[in-house]
Amino acid sequence: MEQKHFQEAITKLEPYKKKFTQTYELIINLRELDLKKPENHIEAWVKLPSGLGKEIKICAIVGPELAEQAKESCNTVITPDDFPKYVGDKKAIKKLAEKHDYFIAQANIMADIAKNFGRVLGPRGKMPNPKAGCVVPPNANLNTLSENLRRTVRIAAKAQPSIKTAIGSEAMKPEDVAANCMAVYTTVARKLPNEQNNIKSVMIKKTMSPPALVSEKGAEVLK
Repeated sequence: MEQKHFQEAITKLEPYKKKFTQTYELIINLRELDLKKPENHIEAWVKLPSGLGKEIKICAIVGPELAEQAKESCNTVITPDDFPKYVGDKKAIKKLAEKHDYFIAQANIMADIAKNFGRVLGPRGKMPNPKAGCVVPPNANLNTLSENLRRTVRIAAKAQPSIKTAIGSEAMKPEDVAANCMAVYTTVARKLPNEQNNIKSVMIKKTMSPPALVSEKGAEVLK
């Protein structure tokens, strides 16, 4: 698959306009992959060359060493002094989870973060993840991390043989969305045991559109 194939599919979706800015979603369906085996699970964080075309919100749960820096680079900052207001208040933590795309944690207070926030953030996939670089030492550079996270998407296949992720918005140029698609597709293929042979089909859709099949033989809108 090449970038031009994704761009052709995106162009096919142009007639499906709405009064709001829709999000593009990439769907990669897998085959001949036994996801009951943990070694076949797919999980990765992909830095998109063109970004997502929308604001990505980040919450930093950090100690005093990083608090001031976090105020400059993150949308919300929570320190241990704030923990009491969240203890036992699941609604408040749920609001945090709904409002933010990523959570950053300072490593030396990670145990307390897990104790106070884990039961709500964990099931929603919002716990700070070291694989994404979101668990940091007290001397971390949060500006660089935040910039990277705002261009990053998580891709995963653990229970269902399908990967779905936001890949851009209508406000972006088709070629930029296509470049993002290519970055994710390439990453997924490299993660699979048999690379492209484990990919059954690839589709792209807008929020309110039918999907378009991406193919080297030509794109097709599925109705």
